[in-house]
Amino acid sequence: MIDAFFRKLKIIVSDRPLRNRVLFLLGAIAAFRFLAAVPIPGVNRAALDQFFAGNQFLGLLNIFSGGGFSNISLVLLGVGPYITASIIMQLATVISPKIKAMYTEEGEQGRTKFISLARSITIPIAILQAVAFLSLLENQGILVPLTPFAFAVNIFLVAAGSMLLMWVGELITEFGIGNGVSLLIFAGIIAAVPAGVSQLLFTASAANIPTYLAFLAAVFVITLAIVVVTEAERSIPITYARQVRAGTQGATTYLPIRMLQAGVIPIIFALSLILLPQMVFAGLASFGFPWATSAAAWYQGFSANTWAYGSLYFLLVVMFTFFYTSITFEPKRVSDNLQKSGAFIPGVRPGRETEEYIGNVVNRITFPGALFLGFVAVVPFIIQGLTGITAILVGGTALLIAVQVLIDLIRKIDAQVALREY
Repeated sequence: MIDAFFRKLKIIVSDRPLRNRVLFLLGAIAAFRFLAAVPIPGVNRAALDQFFAGNQFLGLLNIFSGGGFSNISLVLLGVGPYITASIIMQLATVISPKIKAMYTEEGEQGRTKFISLARSITIPIAILQAVAFLSLLENQGILVPLTPFAFAVNIFLVAAGSMLLMWVGELITEFGIGNGVSLLIFAGIIAAVPAGVSQLLFTASAANIPTYLAFLAAVFVITLAIVVVTEAERSIPITYARQVRAGTQGATTYLPIRMLQAGVIPIIFALSLILLPQMVFAGLASFGFPWATSAAAWYQGFSANTWAYGSLYFLLVVMFTFFYTSITFEPKRVSDNLQKSGAFIPGVRPGRETEEYIGNVVNRITFPGALFLGFVAVVPFIIQGLTGITAILVGGTALLIAVQVLIDLIRKIDAQVALREY
């Protein structure tokens, strides 16, 4: 294993195109981390630290800003607006047959149009989120009172920072390795680990050492479980009848059905829906609606209730896992493609019976995957509810995203290395 690692490393260093891709990825991440450390004007640091203490809502939001929200930086929105726009476009494929055909049937040109629409939607979403969050921060005393012009400048800076990150993410996807947006989120999660470790070391006491060791063991166990579930799949045997030769059975292959077919998208869906009311109420409160202020205060109190907030989060993750899997994996389309290519599942008739069989398999394998996603997402809430400890270094959502992004990155690097080897 060690020899294989050094052999791959030698190929990465010696092959110029591959080396340039890796260096571009590292340079883009370095630029992102620099922007995440540059705060916008008027930040009250002491009030910011107090506001973030033990707030699960802001902790979840900070994950998808890549750590930029905790610093109220130029990129405090992170890639959140682009993710929200992508979710809207995915939902539109269910509502509009034209958009669905654009995404699934028109090939590369259709996907280019699809992405272009998502980019266009990102701009108004970034502006609205900037208004909502800056208003919330100003009302909480984290931002000093600003003139209308200064407030507008901050809105422009924050929205432009989000658009810049969207562009950087797409550049990483094209000229680097891996999915750029996911890697930016991953970089923000990893960047927060050293500061969290140092904080734990300075605040740890002898009485808390067994608790921290238990947390460390839990992190290793959950990480192993994430890897196992991510790699888990159900293989459905497929036989090609047209390839029968001299009376022998046709060639047999397999249709892999992954347990986590939807990846981390359900968590992103659930987070977006949970964060939406706070953004809407904060934005309406900034325009002087008294009921919006009361609603924002009520929702903030609800988010502070660990068990209620965690239960809602769990249910949304499970629900969106089934929802997104049904969008991205269509048993009817798979059945039609098998029938057109002369393939069938042994013991199952082609057509509707094949569609129902594949649909049942997908539902059965998705159910434990959805429960696992929901459980991992609410692990911090469970720990906080049982122990009262809020200073959790890496939450379940962050750990899940980090592990899955790292697995995907390793796969793509291995694919690039294998391409050079052969």
